[in-house]
Amino acid sequence: MRLLFVTHSFSPPDRPLSNVGGMQRVAMELHAALERRDDTDLFYDIIKLEASWKWIHWLVGPFLIRTWWRLRRQINRGEVDVILFSSMVTAMLAVPLRPHMARQGVRAAAIVHGQDVTKPVAAYQRFVPRIFAALDMVMPVSGPTGEACAARGLPEKRIGVVHNGVQLDRFSVFEWPAGSRAPHPFRSELPEDALLLCSVGRQVKRKGFAWFIDQVMPRLPDHVHYWLGGDGPEGEAIQAAIDAHDLGGRVRLLGRLGDAELTDIYQSADLFVMPNIPVPGDMEGFGIVMLEAAINGLPTVAARLEGIREVITDDQNGFFVESGDVEGYLSRIIGLDQDRNHLGALSSRARAHVAATFGWDAVASNYLRFLRQLI
Repeated sequence: MRLLFVTHSFSPPDRPLSNVGGMQRVAMELHAALERRDDTDLFYDIIKLEASWKWIHWLVGPFLIRTWWRLRRQINRGEVDVILFSSMVTAMLAVPLRPHMARQGVRAAAIVHGQDVTKPVAAYQRFVPRIFAALDMVMPVSGPTGEACAARGLPEKRIGVVHNGVQLDRFSVFEWPAGSRAPHPFRSELPEDALLLCSVGRQVKRKGFAWFIDQVMPRLPDHVHYWLGGDGPEGEAIQAAIDAHDLGGRVRLLGRLGDAELTDIYQSADLFVMPNIPVPGDMEGFGIVMLEAAINGLPTVAARLEGIREVITDDQNGFFVESGDVEGYLSRIIGLDQDRNHLGALSSRARAHVAATFGWDAVASNYLRFLRQLI
């Protein structure tokens, strides 16, 4: 199988933090997993745009034009069997390329992440069914994302859900004493009995960070702290919630984090929090950060919402709370705070569960299984 991966979601090699999110992480780590494959029947190549978030909106148009020209040439020369698009953005190319692909028997598939299909722009939503019609298969990252595709006219027989993965060797391992999760040096300034919560992600409304700080943090005991990594348009609302409840001593904004800083925060904290709230047109397709946290021994308390529902297995890598349920978050967090032995055991289970279920080599095999069926 001659497979060509098309993505606009790569960070520049010299500026890895300039374009990092769930979609970008999937593209780069799937590419790495496919390059590692030694399947005798697989011939793999990639067309990629490397750009910072600041410039990607300016560069993606010229990239798509250049890629359309290159793909048309390769298709007509019989140089490719399957094209895998990394999102609906690059999958738009399947529409003008469909006649060429049909003549040459080339198949096309696309990964769908969530917002790239639910984006609430009328003109875009009218175009989504045309993209689906030009594809032979769509591979959403979760069941709810697949449901969003089906709601827009995609036949279920052309939907193949493939969950996201996590790079198991991406983070250096901090060795805790046997049977415990001792405080990491990164949290040395916190009180000895502190329970440290953390979240990592782009600060947009659906993540629920401002809501959690405003509604939950004021009612948690004073020894519970919350550190938040990332940036985004909700930054002002988050700071306003901190100021409104005088939480500056317990809530810390860490800004955008590189891998070293991510390792520190994941391995310093006691619980990861994913307090998402529903926002029309902006769904959480999956939630890769919960996998990253678990690889570092950090279990999650998460909203039972959208694609998040397929990441957490109760009492294995975390627990669910209904979205917006203040009392539910308080009960779960305080309960784990009061039973640190349970929390330590959950930490060990989280690492083992995610490594066995969501490693990228296994996920890449799932992608290839669907793609081979096309040809």
